[in-house]
Amino acid sequence: MKIAIASDHGGINLREEIKSLMDEMGIEYEDFGCECETSVDYPDYALPVAEKVANGEFEKAILICGTGIGMSISANKVKGIRCALVHDVFSAKATREHNDSNILAMGERVIGPGLAREIAKVWLSTEFEGGRHENRVGKITAYEAK
Repeated sequence: MKIAIASDHGGINLREEIKSLMDEMGIEYEDFGCECETSVDYPDYALPVAEKVANGEFEKAILICGTGIGMSISANKVKGIRCALVHDVFSAKATREHNDSNILAMGERVIGPGLAREIAKVWLSTEFEGGRHENRVGKITAYEAK
């Protein structure tokens, strides 16, 4: 599994925590920034990463900003992306099992590093169940194809 990760200025610290977690889990990743604490625009990071997931360069991605909202809205504009904004472990598991989410968004100003690590670990290690959920995800894909 190869993961892309990025944040804006509001998610730098949490991004470092998640990179550390992926190192511990032996997960290959590429960091797409940002590298500054001055204000930057989240779409400048979310959109290129989402495109890399959509075109198959990366299996999944993790995006972090202050709330996770801007990153998730931006990423979901890219065809083929199912980005889930998650701030609890139950939702992290459910969005992988039921929705086959391919991008996880989190907010550094919303959750702490311990919870973020738990969320990311569950999200990264949970597989899509398929079955009845396959049809539902397929309806989203069909709609995008129109």
